[in-house]
Amino acid sequence: MRVLIVEDYLPLRQSLVQGLRDQGYAVDATGDGEEAWWYLRDGHYDVVILDRMLPGYDGLTIIKRAREADLTTPILMLTACDTVEDRVAGLDAGADDYLVKPFAVPELLARLRRLLRRHLGSADSRIQHGRLLVDVAAKRVTWDGQEVVLTAREFQLLEILIGRRGQVVSREQLWEHCYDFASETVSNVLEVLIGRLRRKLSAVGCTDLITTRRGMGYEIAEIL
Repeated sequence: MRVLIVEDYLPLRQSLVQGLRDQGYAVDATGDGEEAWWYLRDGHYDVVILDRMLPGYDGLTIIKRAREADLTTPILMLTACDTVEDRVAGLDAGADDYLVKPFAVPELLARLRRLLRRHLGSADSRIQHGRLLVDVAAKRVTWDGQEVVLTAREFQLLEILIGRRGQVVSREQLWEHCYDFASETVSNVLEVLIGRLRRKLSAVGCTDLITTRRGMGYEIAEIL
């Protein structure tokens, strides 16, 4: 799952980035409203955490632009203002939820999970591929009813591959989904991660699921 954090107060932004990464989310972050709009417009995010008061575009402007551009990404608005008028303004602009500062990170995480469940829908969050079941909202994988215990990175890797089954996913796309930093050893790191995922799937009988396409990337094989 990819999250965009837009918060101009650096200590809070850093705290949110670390907290979400610890939970296995891939995170982009900025403190500038105009830059946030470019991130949101050009990126593919599952949810956005958006402060209301920002340099450049404010939070309400970003939400209105996003909805006018038919971007349906769930948006959780953060604000220090706790008046009814402020909450109504945010929700009317197109925010999906509203959280008043200060707040506890566990509450924010719970609200994110609720937004993701609502956005994905109870049916859409469960991807069935033969005997393999991937529950994106619950971050749970089973093969023929047997749970496959994955790390956060392994789940992110399987998530993007199963979500794009029938397509070849490039190494660059996999790296962007699973990590938040550039590296000169992308290929080696991904090969290690894919190797671990393959071994865990094979241990429960799910063999040959991930196919390597030389010079192109990886794809999910059909399951008979």
